Amino acid sequence: MASMMCSYSYSYSMPAAARAPVLRSNANAASLGFATSQLAGLSLGLTSTAVSIPTNTKNAIVARRICPFLEKKTNRANKVSFSNHKTKKQQFVNLQYKKLWWEAGKRYVKLRLSTKALKTIEKHGLDAVAKKAGIDLNKK
Repeated sequence: MASMMCSYSYSYSMPAAARAPVLRSNANAASLGFATSQLAGLSLGLTSTAVSIPTNTKNAIVARRICPFLEKKTNRANKVSFSNHKTKKQQFVNLQYKKLWWEAGKRYVKLRLSTKALKTIEKHGLDAVAKKAGIDLNKK
């Protein structure tokens, strides 16, 4: 059995030029504001006139498990077994699609909101809750 075992040895020698990191200093690229990656040798294209990202994301339409009216979102909790073994779990918001009558617009508005927000809308009214949350119902 011992005579059947084979030992393979690979000797791969990489040229010294391939092992050394490539450092590029291009004066033209530096004057344009481009950043040069030293790891991959790629131009990242970061300029001073970058596109601005809007900071107000409250009115943005995002399909996530967050209630847009009350900002309720997923909670991280522990699932505890009988042996007191704790496992992480997520407690999602109870989101529902509802068509609500909007009195000011004289039409129905289809919204995805939490059941807590639905109770708040029944208590205070759709206009008041939407105004407090900063949501424009004309777009929806």
